[in-house]
Amino acid sequence: MRLSLRLLANPTAIGSTNGLKPAPLALLPPIPLYRRLLRAHRKYLVPQMRLLGDEYIKSEFRSHRDTENPMHIIGFLTEWQMYAQNIEGGSWKGEKIDKGKIDKMSGIWNSYSKDLSGQLTRVRADQQLGQLYELMQAIQKQAHEDDGEQS
Repeated sequence: MRLSLRLLANPTAIGSTNGLKPAPLALLPPIPLYRRLLRAHRKYLVPQMRLLGDEYIKSEFRSHRDTENPMHIIGFLTEWQMYAQNIEGGSWKGEKIDKGKIDKMSGIWNSYSKDLSGQLTRVRADQQLGQLYELMQAIQKQAHEDDGEQS
């Protein structure tokens, strides 16, 4: 029996995102990927996490249903397929969120909340100004009535 090079070859991490996990071989079409994700949730997650995860998957797939940009579609399917691999492999347990992602998310939230709080502050100031004006009118009216009674 003659050995071939194919049988002697070892898998490598070339082309993977990091040296620990291999790159996904091929993208699944959206419907089979969707079903795979729901099956993975049913099999590997506790009921509370499953409910939350299922609703999130359903809303994400619904919101991206009409996407036509091929790069967005490939990115979307790639990320969900990597998520499915993480869930099925159990590598997500004990994993922590990347600090860079948290900073990016909090930066977006901070800029949004500053803008929102500025709008709310302007609205509150306008409301307070209106209330002060009404209070001033009520005081003047009361003072005018009191002056009329004393005369």
